[in-house]
Amino acid sequence: MKESARDPLLRRLAGGLEALDCAGRTLLVGASAGIDSTVLAHGVHALAAKLEIRLVLGHVHHGLRGAAADADEAFVRSLALGLGVPALTRAVAPRRLREGGPSRSRPTLQEAARRLRYDALGEMAEAAQAERIATAHTLDDQAETILLRLLRGSGPSGLGGIPERSPDGRIVRPLLGVSRAEIERFAEARGLLWREDASNRDPAYARARLRRDWLRGLGEAFNPQWLRAVGDLAEAQRRESEWIEPLVRQEAEARLARDGDGWTLACAGWSELPAALARRLARRVLHEAGAGRDVSRRHLERMLSFLASGRTGSILELPGGLVLERGRGTVRLRRGPGGRAQHGC
Repeated sequence: MKESARDPLLRRLAGGLEALDCAGRTLLVGASAGIDSTVLAHGVHALAAKLEIRLVLGHVHHGLRGAAADADEAFVRSLALGLGVPALTRAVAPRRLREGGPSRSRPTLQEAARRLRYDALGEMAEAAQAERIATAHTLDDQAETILLRLLRGSGPSGLGGIPERSPDGRIVRPLLGVSRAEIERFAEARGLLWREDASNRDPAYARARLRRDWLRGLGEAFNPQWLRAVGDLAEAQRRESEWIEPLVRQEAEARLARDGDGWTLACAGWSELPAALARRLARRVLHEAGAGRDVSRRHLERMLSFLASGRTGSILELPGGLVLERGRGTVRLRRGPGGRAQHGC
């Protein structure tokens, strides 16, 4: 019996790669040197002949951890050499992305690193002629993401968590249903080596605090299958979002129009929209206007009430320097100084 048929992680990985349309393609695996991406690289390599996959490793050096980051890059090059596959690397500078402009409009360091990382992976995929980019997000990453968003007051869309693939299908996450415990068992059984990133335990990061203060012993105290339960919640929410998203897009196209340096939003029939659709539509409008990071449920509720019943001539100030100004049958969304916010509606 072949190894892939015996090993549960390899069976699940093979199923994920096939479902995500990776078979018969060149696949760039994002390799950080950590245990998750190291297992993904070894797993894809073990399945490469069966699935006719050409494997390439891609490493992004973020320039944030000095000699430790240099050692991560060296490790990935050594890993690729041991597997007999090509390795590409790119250096990025997240701190530079945060320079200039008001602090509220700048990305956090983690956001900047994430944005540049995916850009760099895309560049390496182009260079390698790879049709797919695989990242090593796991079920634990999914559960942590959902819980962090829940604690921060996320709406329904945020509870969909990390998607299995990007909208264009280029970025895939074939280990999203695999727990870190399964990853560790696979690595231990094969005597794999990897590198630990000390920032994963740094309490300065919310995810590290969540792991340290909340998640230890959660299975014993409440539900041994809590990871799977949270993962199932995320999948169910993503499926619902996929169903409602065309309706949101249809309403946005019908109601929202660019108007010089602002936007015009038609309000007719707004109060008759289902609450879930209206809320998602309002969030989409604000995201397109560049206020996505600062939008809270309170802002959305104020905006929804304003759109449904605001008085002509009234205004509402919103995050990101945006102002809603009520006209006859329409609301203009613009940037710039506004008067005192009014919610009279």
